[in-house]
Amino acid sequence: IYYLLLLLVYYCPAGAGKAEEEELRIVLVGKTGVGKTSSAAGNTILGRPAFKSTSSAGSVTSECEKVSGDFEGQTLFIVDTPGLFDTKDQEKVVGEVMNCIMYCAPGPHVFLIVIQAGRFTSEEQETVKMIQKIFGEKAAGYTIALFTRGDDLEADNITVEKFICDNQALCGFMSQCGGGYHVFNNRSKDPSQVKQLLEKIDTMVQRNGGSYYTSEMLKEAERAITEEIHYLQKDDPNLTDKDARKQALKNPYFKTSSIRKSVTSCLMSLCKVIYDLNCCR
Repeated sequence: IYYLLLLLVYYCPAGAGKAEEEELRIVLVGKTGVGKTSSAAGNTILGRPAFKSTSSAGSVTSECEKVSGDFEGQTLFIVDTPGLFDTKDQEKVVGEVMNCIMYCAPGPHVFLIVIQAGRFTSEEQETVKMIQKIFGEKAAGYTIALFTRGDDLEADNITVEKFICDNQALCGFMSQCGGGYHVFNNRSKDPSQVKQLLEKIDTMVQRNGGSYYTSEMLKEAERAITEEIHYLQKDDPNLTDKDARKQALKNPYFKTSSIRKSVTSCLMSLCKVIYDLNCCR
């Protein structure tokens, strides 16, 4: 997902698109092993085990995945992302970035930056610095830091505020997050923590003019998806927009033809930049 974010900021000027629909599109961004697919993030938000989770340090999510659900009448679309930050396989990166683009189209309302509370290591400090560079000034207004395992801080009698203030690098990163931060207690089943998060997201969205984050690349992806939807509905007039979109996103030919033609060259050049950076680490 880091490659996607770099693409959104680097490829063209970022902007805002009007959020006329009722759905809320959330992208989970996190370093491998911080539990971004565990109950601390996607599963907690959806209130069910929609994403695979594990206690191991490895990344469970091998492919970009989009899951839908609802919370108190609010339709949610959550895009979980693989640990692309660790891979040096450019071909895989390109494929997964294209999946991310299609799943996010016409644009996400929020990037949830998942950080494990109490364990902000030097390696993660490097990741945060890269995130800051990738997001850029405008994208920062669409980010919220989501601290998982807040119960660990409670056990040590440490507030998240103290945890942030005691770490200069983290404190600097937090000053860039336009939507502030939120904390999840992994062991809690209380839906109020999800409600509070969604309220913070809504506040941020309203502050952004009721809009979602967008770019020319995301707009191009949405145009391609819309064309595919029209094609599918022409073949089957009884097909709803929702079902047609699902079919379009599952169609491997559509993924490799419609989107790839317009973005592959740009993706490859950007992925090479990150590939070179990873090789120097």
